[in-house]
Amino acid sequence: MKPEHTRVPALPPLPLSPDAHADCRGVASVLARVGDKWSVFVIMMLFDGPKRFNEIKRLVAGISQRMLTLTLRGLERDGLVTRTVFPTIPPRVDYELTDLGRGLSEPVIALGEWAKSHQVEIEAARSRFDGRSEAAE
Repeated sequence: MKPEHTRVPALPPLPLSPDAHADCRGVASVLARVGDKWSVFVIMMLFDGPKRFNEIKRLVAGISQRMLTLTLRGLERDGLVTRTVFPTIPPRVDYELTDLGRGLSEPVIALGEWAKSHQVEIEAARSRFDGRSEAAE
């Protein structure tokens, strides 16, 4: 196997502000929440209005009750989802996107739709890659 693209020009280093590392850590923690597959699905399901826990669980195929609880709690902690408890017997709990969550839902939905429409291409690319990797071993 021969290396390719060995003549890649180096870019000059970007000047780093003293807060650059802190900014990266902050952005990374937000992206970790937003990039989590279950969070993406939950945000997509809440786009059209509030839903109850079991309704979300039915809509998000494959999520366990514990994982949904943890995901909703994380989204609520980050200010993306609100949890409203109604004083009925049994208590009714609704989950709804906040304004911040609704602002995030548009790019999340676009990402989800992109992933759905490119599944076949990505699977084909993975197969080609895996075939090359196995041949090289």
